[in-house]
Amino acid sequence: MHDPGSTCQNASNAVLAAKGLRKTYNGRAVVDGVTITVKDREIVGLLGPNGAGKTTSFYMIAGLVPADDGSVSFQGHDISDLPMHRRARLGLGYLPQEESVFRKLSVLDNLLAILETRPNLNRSQRLERAHDLLERFGISRVAKSLAITLSGGEKRRLAIARSLCSDPRLLMLDEPFAGIDPIAVEDIQRIVRELRDRDGLAILITDHSVRETLSITDRAFLIHDGRVILEGASDELVNDPIARKHYLGDDFRM
Repeated sequence: MHDPGSTCQNASNAVLAAKGLRKTYNGRAVVDGVTITVKDREIVGLLGPNGAGKTTSFYMIAGLVPADDGSVSFQGHDISDLPMHRRARLGLGYLPQEESVFRKLSVLDNLLAILETRPNLNRSQRLERAHDLLERFGISRVAKSLAITLSGGEKRRLAIARSLCSDPRLLMLDEPFAGIDPIAVEDIQRIVRELRDRDGLAILITDHSVRETLSITDRAFLIHDGRVILEGASDELVNDPIARKHYLGDDFRM
């Protein structure tokens, strides 16, 4: 298990590096100097109990919440002051916890709506890319169906397919395992691994489903009381007494 302070030393070779993030609400430091790195082709988990500051940290990295202090760099560029849509253009993708598909558009049109924001693709290229994604994520048979009619797992697959339309370098997944059945969870886990192994993406995940998250992450950060208290490989974190005391509990098993 690594000292969280050593993360700063690894920031130079990271795709994403958040350093010293701070956020105060009503005089209380919700996030107090959080530093997180994600390397190329790496799945990283951001974990912690409710109220620990992990969600606020995640949102500051995505650009949803402004940081009071600290910095966020992506592929060597300082993006600390950039709004979310500018971060997305640079390749920082974000998949929200809430349903993000256009419910009254067809599945195909959900993809085309995002692909149309890419001026470097002509119409035939956009259609080809959309159909490739439909096939890849197993939703070709519902291509003409309205998104509102899909199951929870199908909506999640569509949302991930939509996020790939913008050709991200890193994908942030907010509670990807929430609200779907166990079979769909296994499907999403497989997809996340494939995004790393096939697409070469770096991935940052935050989720309350600890076991499901740790089973696919290469590395994880544990936040407690607004600070990173542990950082390391998932199997190390699971067996660490500090993690068990502050988050996992003594009876936790993978």
